[in-house]
Amino acid sequence: MTDSKPSVLFVCVHNAGRSQMAAGWLRHLAGDQVLVRSAGSAPTEQINPVAVEAMREVGIDITGNIPTLLDHDTAYASDVIVTMGCGDACPVFPGKRYEDWKLDDPAGQGIESVRPIRDEIRTRVAQLVDELAPGR
Repeated sequence: MTDSKPSVLFVCVHNAGRSQMAAGWLRHLAGDQVLVRSAGSAPTEQINPVAVEAMREVGIDITGNIPTLLDHDTAYASDVIVTMGCGDACPVFPGKRYEDWKLDDPAGQGIESVRPIRDEIRTRVAQLVDELAPGR
């Protein structure tokens, strides 16, 4: 890691569901120990309202987040890049740690389908926190 604080970038196509939930979980679980970013290869105008509802159920508010276009500088400045179905649009930089999380897309899904996605993301993010901010 280049800075004293590791940075993680979560990337999915629309930056409206999976990557936003992951960023919310990482902020919640790691506090200020990790710099959190999220972006999309083709971001939508707003976060998926069902993803917002699912996170609200566990006490995490992501309503203020805005889908952001993935850019070269953001990816380059991140230590860990977690992709969630962005395909070839995700840039690859030597020396970066990459993880590709195979997760169902919450787009168009009801809350009953989004809850298990939210919970799986939490499990994976908690593992990441254990690796990046041990003792947190």
